[in-house]
Amino acid sequence: MPAVADPSSPTRRPGLLRRLLSAQESGLILVIALMMTALTVYGALNPKQRPVIDPQTQTVLRDPDTGERVMEQVNSFLEPRNLLIVTTYASFIAVMAVGMTGIIILGGIDLSIGSTYAVAALAGAMALVAMGVDAPGYLSVPVGVAVCCAVGALMGFLNGAMTVGLRVHSFIITLGTMSILRGAVAVVTRGESMSGFPTSFTSGFFKLQIGNLSFTLTIIMVVVAVVGAFVLLYTVLGRRVFATGGNETAARYAGVPVGRVKVITFTLAGLLAGLSGCMYLGYLGAFEPAAGTGYELKVIAATVIGGASLAGGRGSAIGAALGAIVVQLIDNAMVILAIPQSYNLVVLGTAIVVAVVIDQTKLRLQTPRA
Repeated sequence: MPAVADPSSPTRRPGLLRRLLSAQESGLILVIALMMTALTVYGALNPKQRPVIDPQTQTVLRDPDTGERVMEQVNSFLEPRNLLIVTTYASFIAVMAVGMTGIIILGGIDLSIGSTYAVAALAGAMALVAMGVDAPGYLSVPVGVAVCCAVGALMGFLNGAMTVGLRVHSFIITLGTMSILRGAVAVVTRGESMSGFPTSFTSGFFKLQIGNLSFTLTIIMVVVAVVGAFVLLYTVLGRRVFATGGNETAARYAGVPVGRVKVITFTLAGLLAGLSGCMYLGYLGAFEPAAGTGYELKVIAATVIGGASLAGGRGSAIGAALGAIVVQLIDNAMVILAIPQSYNLVVLGTAIVVAVVIDQTKLRLQTPRA
């Protein structure tokens, strides 16, 4: 006779190691590790030449006899500057992907995220140019960050308010605001770039170098991902976001203010898009009207690859940041492998489809059959 489990006995929770290995982030870390290993091996087999820099004078060393530059062979992927470029450019996408994660958990989507990024960056650029190149850092950095984040939050608030107030799916609302905001940038700038930001804002903060490398944007990405994970997992707002995305009707009956939760989530996503736009201004030191074009696809790709379900109810802020690194590694790999950039969108779209297929397959395997 088979043994019957005692219902009064406590349920055993899976061990910490098992929970870590089964987490979505663990799979992403493994994918990133495999991609980096493959690129490292390729880079070792196909090294590139670079000039040797004198660590004291920061000038290129030259042969005393011939006067030619002294060159050295380096791994085209494992070079510290290349690795930092990967995390730096991933940070623009990752910060926005954390905000997008909340929206997708709700069962919505924001197609205007790239245009919000551009409008916020434009507003920040206008404020920074007005301050002049000699503005002190204690003034330029707070003003630049505040203007970009405020404009981004306002755009996100409008998206959320229209979605809730008009009772129209966010896909339609943000599809419209994407075009409106992109057109507004073109009208205001007349297709011209802007520069002349305070040096305290660019090289003094966002491009502050430590040992000839700048880690500011990478640090911001990590902080945003950790804070985003904390908000989603350990705050009332986070629990309400998951509840709304899991079953909006049940959430309403449970007393969750669904409309308010949606507006707040869209506002926070807009704020993070503004922060990303501010990072862009500080790192590149200029604004161009095409800023953020096509970022919608990259942000959604990072979010989906990071484990968010387009059906709502599931998502991870840490996973979104890791997904952004995967997206940027794909870009970097295409450069290292000398694959034409015209194939970039093909590869990225394929990655989204594969991620969705894997996600749906996991759901079917985990759902018990009747």
